[in-house]
Amino acid sequence: MIAVLLILIPLIGGLALFAVKNESSAKGVALFTGIAVLVVSLLGLTVMNSAANLNYNTPWLGSLNSNFHVGLDGMGQLLCLLTAVSFPLIFIATWNNTYKDGNRFYALMLLSQAGLMGVFVAMDALLFYFFWELALIPVYFLSSIWGGEKRIAATFKFFVYTFVGSLIMLVGIIYIYFQAQQSFDMQAWYHLKINPGTQNWLFWLLFIAFAIKMPVWPFHTWQPDAYEQSPTAVTMVLSGIMVKMGVFAVLRWLAPVLPDGTYLWGDTVSLLCLTGMIYASLIAIRQDDLKRLIAYSSIAHMGLMCLAIFASDKSGLQGVMVQMFSHGINIIGLWIVANAIETKFGTRKLSELGGLAQKDPALAILLVVVALANIALPLTNGFVGEFLMFNGVFSSGVTRYGVLDTAVAGICIILAAVYTLNMIKKIFYGDSNALTQSGRPTAFPVLVSLAVIAVLIFITGVYPKPMLQLTTDTVDAILKYMKTSI
Repeated sequence: MIAVLLILIPLIGGLALFAVKNESSAKGVALFTGIAVLVVSLLGLTVMNSAANLNYNTPWLGSLNSNFHVGLDGMGQLLCLLTAVSFPLIFIATWNNTYKDGNRFYALMLLSQAGLMGVFVAMDALLFYFFWELALIPVYFLSSIWGGEKRIAATFKFFVYTFVGSLIMLVGIIYIYFQAQQSFDMQAWYHLKINPGTQNWLFWLLFIAFAIKMPVWPFHTWQPDAYEQSPTAVTMVLSGIMVKMGVFAVLRWLAPVLPDGTYLWGDTVSLLCLTGMIYASLIAIRQDDLKRLIAYSSIAHMGLMCLAIFASDKSGLQGVMVQMFSHGINIIGLWIVANAIETKFGTRKLSELGGLAQKDPALAILLVVVALANIALPLTNGFVGEFLMFNGVFSSGVTRYGVLDTAVAGICIILAAVYTLNMIKKIFYGDSNALTQSGRPTAFPVLVSLAVIAVLIFITGVYPKPMLQLTTDTVDAILKYMKTSI
């Protein structure tokens, strides 16, 4: 029942918040609900981690032979933990933010969390598609109602991209459903033997939808605008958790189901990933807007994860799973800093900042920790995942250019250091100006959230063994089906 509770608690909490009119009460209910979800997630990892507690299966749409089948393997548990940790941190970090009709804002946030949990626990393809859409719908409203001045255009672009991707994915799901004797069950899909020629085109029906969500170049153009115009709390959800839906879906629903298509198009996808990584890193270097810099940084990191998947190597896949969690924590930390700076000074432009370390040393220290984790400094969580992914790409079994891919991807590590250290320098060091001279210390809730993130960075960076053990069986199972490729 753990998997059911992870969906049910935020769903009930979100629906209940529509009836809570006081914004302060709504914040409290949202935070309490987020903590309750975190407690359930931790119980599923510890004292209630038996198969009976982690799985639930009952008829759902009998006429379509679809079940409400949810369950948690290692990858699902890790991503549910990321989701469960992230929402309380987001609520605490943005505690002093105010929103018109705040109860609706927090209600939609919790409904989005329910959809995300559903995506990560679904063991039925139709159920997966249902939650995929459920996670996205609240974000449309959150961005279009509470976003920036250009929110309508940015949200419309986001809607068009995701709608087209979802429609294409639905066509692919229906086709595979009939190939699997009208079954949406995950295990039935894994044991399918679809003709390689069919997989050759079917692959793209699913991959395009997942690539949009990550996003992978050239399906990325919705992302910087959406991140910039969305409320920062929503951007944290989009960047920290929601983009992981695409990576997760490739691992869960694409690579094991269409191994021949994964093999046939491995080099093409790798080229797209590498192009996107270099492109996004170079654009990030030129950014003056803090939000857009972080957005392009995320594109580069997600490109490396996608590249490692198509390497079809055990260490690479484990690195992807670890990095999904680590990147989610780290990028939320960067967004928290961006929100704190924009709230205090009313600007996100790096050229208008400077010297903040003199006024706010605590924020400076915590940003340096998060930023160094984001560029994979040893002893931080980012190093573990990236090292494993590079090792997997180097010893690639699907793409035929592992050494070259590794070299090109390695350039992005250098570029990441350039734009990250430049960001730190422009914000916190040098002389303060008329704007930053009046800066005040960061609010306590923000520092609490960043301190928790810093602790997670070092714990998982120094001792990643629990995460590696958690995902080993899932990686072996995925590779077992991927290795059937031609």
